[in-house]
Amino acid sequence: MKTILCAVDYSTNAIAALKYAEALSSKINSKLNVLHVYDNLTLGSTVNDAHLLPKKELKKEKLFKLKNFCRQHLDNKTDTKNIEIEVVENVSVVEGINIQAKKIKASLIFTGMKGKGKLKSFFMGSTTKELISNAPCPVFSIPEKYVLKHLKAIVYATAFEQQDIYAVAKLSEIASVFDATIKVIHISPLSEKDGTTQMEWFKEMLLQRVNYDKIDFNIYSSNDTIYFLRLYLIEVKADMVAMLERNNIKTFFNKIFQNDLVKEMETLALLPLISFNEKNFKKNNGEIALKQELSLKKLNLL
Repeated sequence: MKTILCAVDYSTNAIAALKYAEALSSKINSKLNVLHVYDNLTLGSTVNDAHLLPKKELKKEKLFKLKNFCRQHLDNKTDTKNIEIEVVENVSVVEGINIQAKKIKASLIFTGMKGKGKLKSFFMGSTTKELISNAPCPVFSIPEKYVLKHLKAIVYATAFEQQDIYAVAKLSEIASVFDATIKVIHISPLSEKDGTTQMEWFKEMLLQRVNYDKIDFNIYSSNDTIYFLRLYLIEVKADMVAMLERNNIKTFFNKIFQNDLVKEMETLALLPLISFNEKNFKKNNGEIALKQELSLKKLNLL
């Protein structure tokens, strides 16, 4: 992971994201690009305000503010060559972040779990949710005041798909730096009869392709998957949660962000969440072969 992008909106959650991103980038020796996206009406002005700053002056003022913000919360570590601070103008925060991520070829995007002005009852802000669906790389959402002290247990919720294997492979790059254990978990409904069999072939396929030996595999049965996951995270003292965003499918991951389930996931709201989007795993010969192999495994074992 050569470059990490951290998007800042000056919220309390942004402070946590910035500190976490800096700590991780230092640990894995990668560059940190700190970004603030603004538009030309973000100085408290209105459309009718005749005193808008010229674009160059506005950008200069925005950059000055961001640099001060970083110096304040990173204890003057911004002078190192591994930290770059930039501001870009865009009417869409998400588009601005994604353009920058592609430009610098970011391996991870860090953001606060909740931005400015968001209702306290919702642990995931709209910008973060949109990034999870559209970003060109994994998105790391950091809850308010969370500090990276250690990383021992990472929980990955799987649905036994080929993209899960690529996601765990990416995740292992972080886990290996901390010698952390990745706990792969599948929570199946009571009506699912072949969960154990599916976990066995998934484990076999994953271990053939992921060169990391600290991975545990666990399967449980419960009709209340959200509640069970909350208890599991507490039991294993999880330091991070990882999941795969599956586009256009009503899956476990999508359900978590329904408004009526937010209160049930208070435990998740206290943990960093790294999300992988299936669309970022490009279709290539290796993935096609893996998909075919997984399909054959299902046919042989079911």
